[in-house]
Amino acid sequence: MSTPTRKRKKAAPKTFKAAYDILKTNAAELQQQDEPDIDNLMTTVEESIAAYRVCETRIHAVQQALDAAFSEEDKTAASES
Repeated sequence: MSTPTRKRKKAAPKTFKAAYDILKTNAAELQQQDEPDIDNLMTTVEESIAAYRVCETRIHAVQQALDAAFSEEDKTAASES
């Protein structure tokens, strides 16, 4: 009887690109499976959730920075009028 191979839990990604690549890879692996890999499913899901949170945090930070930049631009344009 062989023991199921278990993916080692990886550290959470530090950048948006690394997190996005994890999400893309995991999604492709799940879509290409003929039979679900139940033994590694929780590891894949946990890794994907961590990667998603990194992406979500980075997107939120960029959105806030853009909002602040446009707000400043609007204030400057209004005071020049």
